[in-house]
Amino acid sequence: MNPINHVAIIMDGNGRWGLKKKKSRNFGHEKGLLTVEKIIKESLKNKIKYLTLFAFSTENWKRPKYEISFLFSLLEKFLKEKINDLNKNNIKLKIIGKRNFSKRLNKILYISEKKTIENKKLQINLALNYGSKSELVYAFKGLKKKKQRINETNIKKNLETSNIPDPDLLIRTGNTNRLSNFLLWQLAYSEIFFEKKLWPDFNEKDYNKVLKKFKKTKRNFGNI
Repeated sequence: MNPINHVAIIMDGNGRWGLKKKKSRNFGHEKGLLTVEKIIKESLKNKIKYLTLFAFSTENWKRPKYEISFLFSLLEKFLKEKINDLNKNNIKLKIIGKRNFSKRLNKILYISEKKTIENKKLQINLALNYGSKSELVYAFKGLKKKKQRINETNIKKNLETSNIPDPDLLIRTGNTNRLSNFLLWQLAYSEIFFEKKLWPDFNEKDYNKVLKKFKKTKRNFGNI
């Protein structure tokens, strides 16, 4: 049975779910947060140490301004209401991605990270304004600035996930089979599970089904 230390998730399909329900894309994003809470609780039950959630990509800035504004207000509301619960449950929050948000959101992110920094049970890595290509560019710039040799060890040290083990598995919901510029370096040997369900419909049973399947997967890492 394969141990599970780190699960990464591309939470795709919120907007489409909202439209499918004859409501707005924003309605879908709102409902998607309920799924986030379910998956966090289930990760704790399964004693998973790291959970990385792709919340907003560098490409998502192309979306309508009203949708972007709603997403960030939703995030602010979620952190204000839930950060104490995360802290009580011994959950650490870490933000990965370039922080060029409003002063208010940046402050909330900073406070949330600081409040939970000592927690050990589960670390949630929230990918915000994150793009793997940009991350790699910054990593190489870091190598150049520090005059370090270009090798795998030094590249990994300069990534935003430097102190985080690579994901054992990636789950992408929404019936879309691509990585969308997410953790391209870190996912090199991760098992990938593409799910047809849109994110708001993804539930604890679906999550545990994927985890169970992963545990039984034969992993060769180039061997036979």
